[in-house]
Amino acid sequence: MFTGLVEDVGRIVSLARSGGSGRLTVATVLPVAEIRQGESVAVNGVCLTVTRQEAAGLTFDVSPESLERSTLGGLKGGDKVNLERALRLCDRLGGHIVTGHVDCIARVEARREQGNALIFTLRLLDPAISRYLVPKGSVALDGISLTLNDVTPTTFSVAIIPHTAAMTTLTLRKVGDRVNIESDILGKYVERLLAGGGASPGGITPELLARNGFM
Repeated sequence: MFTGLVEDVGRIVSLARSGGSGRLTVATVLPVAEIRQGESVAVNGVCLTVTRQEAAGLTFDVSPESLERSTLGGLKGGDKVNLERALRLCDRLGGHIVTGHVDCIARVEARREQGNALIFTLRLLDPAISRYLVPKGSVALDGISLTLNDVTPTTFSVAIIPHTAAMTTLTLRKVGDRVNIESDILGKYVERLLAGGGASPGGITPELLARNGFM
């Protein structure tokens, strides 16, 4: 579990492919000695497991699912990536709850300046994900917790303040670039409950709420 607050912009050392899988090595200034094998680190918003630590970086095994669903498969040596260690229970939740499980990829459609902010408009490559995006709600873009501005059935926009641009890879993103998108997990649970995917086969109805004393 993560918060979407990037701790370091790392650099790709290598991405070795074998069949449909990969092994990713990232150089970072994070305290590598404090990160154990088996721990989770978000790389551009994708939750990966540390398999080896070295003085200058971390190595991860990447599954075929992660390579296919995210932008990790297109990384090459020298590329910059956002890194965040897993949330500790004693940490402040400064962003929002991020699982590191990417929903889809979006493409940057427009980038413009507005005051001190950068405004990005992105097009979802899987429009079905738009049902989880709510104006003024949260979204993780390459692992960065951001607030949604406008939302349409196929696009959405976010505003990037100077600090976020300076501390993440967003300052490098240009029109046509692809980024990883994770919607707010709370919306998925609500949808499942309302559809009857939980313990109540009929979903959450006014009758069910009244029967349990909520109305």
